[in-house]
Amino acid sequence: MTSAPVSRTRHRLRVRTERATDAGLLGRLPAPTGALAWVRDGSGLVGWGEAARFEVSGPDRFAAADRWWREFTATLEVEDGLGVPGSGPVAFVSLAFADRPGRSVLVVPEVVAGVRNGQAWLTTVGDGRSTEVRPVRRPRTVRYSDGELSVPAYREAVRAAVARMRAGGPAKVVLAHDLLAVADEPIDHRFVLEGLARRYPECWVYAVDGLIGATPELLLRRSGRVVDSRVLAGTTWPHDGVPDDDLAAALLSSAKDREEHEYAVASLTGALRPFCASLSVEGPSVLRLPNVSHLSSDVIGTLTGTPSLLALGAALHPTAAVGGTPRADALAVIEELEGMDRGRYAGPVGWIDANGDGELGVALRCAQVEGATARLFAGCGLVAESDPDSEVREAHAKLRPFREALEGM
Repeated sequence: MTSAPVSRTRHRLRVRTERATDAGLLGRLPAPTGALAWVRDGSGLVGWGEAARFEVSGPDRFAAADRWWREFTATLEVEDGLGVPGSGPVAFVSLAFADRPGRSVLVVPEVVAGVRNGQAWLTTVGDGRSTEVRPVRRPRTVRYSDGELSVPAYREAVRAAVARMRAGGPAKVVLAHDLLAVADEPIDHRFVLEGLARRYPECWVYAVDGLIGATPELLLRRSGRVVDSRVLAGTTWPHDGVPDDDLAAALLSSAKDREEHEYAVASLTGALRPFCASLSVEGPSVLRLPNVSHLSSDVIGTLTGTPSLLALGAALHPTAAVGGTPRADALAVIEELEGMDRGRYAGPVGWIDANGDGELGVALRCAQVEGATARLFAGCGLVAESDPDSEVREAHAKLRPFREALEGM
């Protein structure tokens, strides 16, 4: 059952997009909180202010969000001389991982700054205007403690999930672990975003309604009738002084990691194929990040019709990369063994424009930030050959990006 949606909108708004100079994106965010961002290697979108907002929960959250967005954009007066993906009206999107109890949100900023393919622009909604940028603050101290699932509890959950799989249960299950961080003062969202962008330029750095992170995984990009995705599953991390090239070679030859990766690719292509006239997969290759390396495959397709980004996202989520396979069996194990509310962690996050184009990443390497507190998340894909101690080490490696950004490392 979907909960009653909550919508805050100023009716009959005027939207205006104009060319601008590229003065950097994250540096334009004016306030310590309320940041909206989707940036990779200096390109993307940032926003501030709130012209409209939509909240919903339940199994129909994708359809409800899609319907609200179409109805909302139909009321707008739009002047857009660029006509490129991300110009004109834009909503930043963050959807809950599970059908219950998580809350999903779409936020339409008063101001959006965009950069893509050498073009820069500024979009205003209503009377949206640029405001003075306040100085960025960094926390002096950060303390950490167990989240809802302690390290020993997570290790036992992994052990139980592996036992289920070896006994004929799901082929793959993704279990998440959380960690609480408390700073000495309210966390400045911009400080964390800038740290993530600096250390992880290969990732999509994002912020929507306090969910902040840097994801290496693109669930879906839609541009007209072309769709593409980047699937990640199978992980290694620096250890024992082993050279990076040797780690990459071992990852490519690992039967356990190849199996995990193949489940994720099959999950995504199986869900996307009914919408596509053609679909191709390139990979796997190794994507190297400062903290971990992943097996990575790129998927590209040509749509037969024009389903919106959110309609496609509803068909894809959750893929085996964040849930497991078979989907229903894996989700049942997650609900039983994980024992925590993921919220919007591992759900789709990104942006959508008035044409239904946009980008949705998987909300990984992230934390939900509220005041001086951040709840960090990391997950590991498990198959029957998984080792609980190794999975705990992998989860710790995946928590590093946000910890480093929060501490200014």
